Amino acid sequence: MTDLLAGSNSVEAEALDAYSAIVTSVAERVVPSVAALSVGRQGHEGAGSGVVVTPDGYLLTSAHVVSATKRGSADFVDGREVRFEVVGLDTLSDLAVVKVGATDLPQVELGDADRLRVGQLVVAIGNPLGLAGSVTAGVVSALGRSLPAGSRLVENVIQTDAALNPGSSGGALVDAHARLVGVNTAVAGIGLGLAVPINPTTLAIVGELIGTGRVRRAYIGVVGARRPLAPRHVEAFGQRGGVGVIDVTPGSPAERAGLRPTDTILAAGGAPIENAGDLQRLMVSGAIGRTLELHVLRGDEAIHIDLVPNELN
Repeated sequence: MTDLLAGSNSVEAEALDAYSAIVTSVAERVVPSVAALSVGRQGHEGAGSGVVVTPDGYLLTSAHVVSATKRGSADFVDGREVRFEVVGLDTLSDLAVVKVGATDLPQVELGDADRLRVGQLVVAIGNPLGLAGSVTAGVVSALGRSLPAGSRLVENVIQTDAALNPGSSGGALVDAHARLVGVNTAVAGIGLGLAVPINPTTLAIVGELIGTGRVRRAYIGVVGARRPLAPRHVEAFGQRGGVGVIDVTPGSPAERAGLRPTDTILAAGGAPIENAGDLQRLMVSGAIGRTLELHVLRGDEAIHIDLVPNELN
C-alpha cells in the first residue's frame, strides 16, 4: 500500500511539474511584452495593460482603458517608462492600439482564438491593481459569450477562470505556446473573466486601427439572435440554426430589401449563418455599398434577398 501511495504521489508531482513548467515558460516569454498603461495624471489612475504586437512600438489594449485620453505612459518590467499616444480605438470590439516611443520592444507571438477549445490551458498576464507583470493561469471556461459594451455587444468573447482584477484590462491572454489568443477586457463575476479573441476578424480590426486610426463597418439594420431550425429544415438546409430576425430598423438596408421580423437568415454572401457572430463577421468595410445576397427562410419557403449595406455611423 505504501508503494502504491508513493507511486500515486510521484505521478501527481510529475503532473504538477509539467503544469508549472508550461506556466513559467509562458510567463518568461510574455511578461516582457506586457506594459502597465497609466492614463491619469498622478500614479496609476485609470490604469490598465497593453501588449506589444509589433517591435516598432504598437501595443494592443482595451478601448475602454484609453477611451477618455489621447496619451499616457507605459511601464515595462525591465524598468523602462515611455510615453504613448492613442492611434485608434474601436468601442464595438473593445480594442484599441497605442504607439510608444521605442523601437526595440519584445513583441508577443499572435495566435488564433478560433482554434481554442473549452478546457484548454490559458495564462493571463497584466497589471491588476497596479501590480506589474502579474501572472494567473486557468482554462477556457466557455466560448462565444457576448459582452455588453454600452448599447451594443462585443460578440464571441472568451470566458476564462484565470483570475482578472481591475488593471488586467488590455493585458494578454495566451495559450500554452505563449501565443496571444485574447485581450483581457472585463471581470464577469467571481471566478469569471472575459477576453476579446485574437482571430482573423480582430486582426483585421487591428490592421485598420494601425493604418487609419478607425474601423469602418457595414450595417444592414436588423436585430437578430440565434434561432434553432426544425428537424425538417435541418435536413433540407444542412445546418442546425440561423439568425432569427427579431426587428428591422426603419429606413435601413434590411427594410428597403424587404426583410421581415420572423425571417431566419441562413446564409449571407454564400457563407452559412448560424449565429449573430457569423453575420457580424461579414460586416466589414469591404461590404459597404456592395450587394450582399441573403438566403432566408420565411415560413417554410427559402427565398433570396439582395441588399446593399450602409456604413455604420
